[in-house]
Amino acid sequence: MLRMRLTRTGAKKRPSYRVIVTESEFPREGRHVEIIGHYDPMTSPATVKIDTDAAVKWLRNGAQPSDRVRILLRHAGILKAWEEARLADKRAAKAAASHSA
Repeated sequence: MLRMRLTRTGAKKRPSYRVIVTESEFPREGRHVEIIGHYDPMTSPATVKIDTDAAVKWLRNGAQPSDRVRILLRHAGILKAWEEARLADKRAAKAAASHSA
């Protein structure tokens, strides 16, 4: 199963993180499928930069975000964009089913 989670980068006592898509069995610092953003909690306010298109693409393909990544996605407005895309897909499927019937 694919997961969206954080992997640590940065110096000792100065953490920063990458938001990655990876297999759930891979270790935190192990292989990843794609880097979709970064998160720096040491700035004030914390810096969050996530590629909206890539994140929505992976969410639509079934990637499950970790708890912290879900919070970051919510603050960035990506979960709302994903929900709108999901509802648009449902409407399109419903319209196609009603036209073919």
